[in-house]
Amino acid sequence: MSQATSNQRLSLRGLRTFCVAAEHGSFREAADALFITASAVSHQIKNLEQELGQPLFDRLTRSVVLTVSGQSLYEDVRPLISEL
Repeated sequence: MSQATSNQRLSLRGLRTFCVAAEHGSFREAADALFITASAVSHQIKNLEQELGQPLFDRLTRSVVLTVSGQSLYEDVRPLISEL
């Protein structure tokens, strides 16, 4: 994932939302933590997935789980988001 993201400009808001959703395992819980709607979380994640050209989450009935690509991105991005 590092090489794929190194040449792209990704939304900081989208990356932050992605990290919070990954930590909570739920778009709804991420929305609550970010004080936005679950729909806004879903749209931000969808846009990020489209920019990267790959799914970041497997969507389950009431939760989400990182894909292999999502886990790789999370490991790369989380320390940077934490510092900001």
